[in-house]
Amino acid sequence: MNEMDKLRVLIPYWIEHNEEHAQEFLDWAKKITPVAEIEDATADVRDAAETMKAVNVHLRTALEKLGGPLEYTHDHSHAHSHSHTHDHGHTHHSHEHDHSHPHHSHEHD
Repeated sequence: MNEMDKLRVLIPYWIEHNEEHAQEFLDWAKKITPVAEIEDATADVRDAAETMKAVNVHLRTALEKLGGPLEYTHDHSHAHSHSHTHDHGHTHHSHEHDHSHPHHSHEHD
């Protein structure tokens, strides 16, 4: 599989992943108590969700220019985690993502 074809497989999953995160951002913004001191933080979280949606517009455009998503022919599953440690030494955010790609063909170099 060449690099362009790999992108045609990956971009749809990036879009889906971004949509999940954008929704998660909005869900958390709703949980923040509407107190004047943190209203700016809530707006920033909402702005991050909107920015994530804008990123997907660019990814969809790129995918169209590459010829659209590829049809998948093989099973492939993987999981990865994100952990963000800050300089004060503890982890603020950690979650697992299981992206099962039921028809994803992936070659390893």
